[in-house]
Amino acid sequence: MLAAGLLAGCSTGDDAVAQGGTFEFVAPGGKTDIFYDPPASRGRPGSVSGPDLMDPSKTLSLNDFAGKVVVINVWGQWCGPCRAEITQLEKVYDATRNLPVAFLGIDVRDNDIDAPRDFVADRKVSYPSIYDPAMRTMIAFGGKYPTTVIPSTVVLDREHR
Repeated sequence: MLAAGLLAGCSTGDDAVAQGGTFEFVAPGGKTDIFYDPPASRGRPGSVSGPDLMDPSKTLSLNDFAGKVVVINVWGQWCGPCRAEITQLEKVYDATRNLPVAFLGIDVRDNDIDAPRDFVADRKVSYPSIYDPAMRTMIAFGGKYPTTVIPSTVVLDREHR
């Protein structure tokens, strides 16, 4: 009983995500590592496809964006940093809409499809996302994509490398 009281005392019920706010994490040392693989050392992912978050009767695929640079963002509505960055991603998507650039989100670890749908609608995100609660699409990257780091973004060139 005392333990339950102590645990309850640690929670206010007013966390940022529950209240619609945002919070940010800072990488160790205050920096994020960004790296660029030269074309000769890049590989191509396997088949990246899955149900469209907003219309699961449709299938989205990396192949839908042939000849385009593709920005893939792995996210979840439960993820604080995802909530913080989604508005900026939408701004970049909007600014590059008329260029040969496509954005593809992959929503992961959201078992109730209504939560990410509401999140996308509320934030007015207009680029498509694959609904993938079990993270099965990540298999296509052959272990070369950081599946434990959410959010995570990768940019594929026009040949999808």
